[in-house]
Amino acid sequence: MEMKLISWNVNGIRACVQKGFLDFFGETDADIFCIQESKVQEGQIDLELPGYYQYWNYAVKKGYSGTAIFTKKEPLTVSYGIGMEEHDQEGRVITLEFDEFYMVTVYTPNSQDGLARLPYRMRWEEDFLGYLERLKESKPVVVCGDMNVAHQEIDLKNPKTNHKNAGFTDEEREKFTRLLQAGFIDTWRYFHPDTQGVYSWWSYRFKAREKNAGWRIDYFCVSQGLEDRLRGADIHTDIFGSDHCPIELDLDM
Repeated sequence: MEMKLISWNVNGIRACVQKGFLDFFGETDADIFCIQESKVQEGQIDLELPGYYQYWNYAVKKGYSGTAIFTKKEPLTVSYGIGMEEHDQEGRVITLEFDEFYMVTVYTPNSQDGLARLPYRMRWEEDFLGYLERLKESKPVVVCGDMNVAHQEIDLKNPKTNHKNAGFTDEEREKFTRLLQAGFIDTWRYFHPDTQGVYSWWSYRFKAREKNAGWRIDYFCVSQGLEDRLRGADIHTDIFGSDHCPIELDLDM
């Protein structure tokens, strides 16, 4: 059975709903649909999504971060965060366990202007990778979301001028390399190893989207046990409603 998985940093689910979120949600008919940067607290939005179970993780701070997963099939278990107080205040991770795999959505902390949060980001990366590796010991893992890093120069329009900016530092890129070395596959690159000019995020400034001056910072990664189940990966650059566009992974489960 082919499964369609979607991930989208909606940059505020209430704003995105005003800009066509539900149309895309209905048309795409995903089996699992993950969102990041929901920017809501419990009770601030009531999304009518018939046929889907909904799981939300909220940040303690209002109007900030947050994730959700909508799934047609009820999971065996659900967990929020990675079990570490330092990291679990911002609603950044949800894990659903299914028969054949774990589904993890993540909104990786941004290192911010002047790299103010880079030291924290490095601790997060270590601890989050440890979390994924523990999951992987019991069954395969699909992890998706806004990982806030363009891995290689091919993954952003202007690598030279952005080299030491948040999202394209050597330190952040090295952590993504470590994820791959730990046995995860960047599914977009698996199917499109040399494709240039396809991005998932564009600044709201400088008409960046019009000029396609973007970054590929949203990912579906799977542990190697799922390699033979991979059927396709897509980036829906034609879908508006956020400064990110949705990404897709198709699996044969």
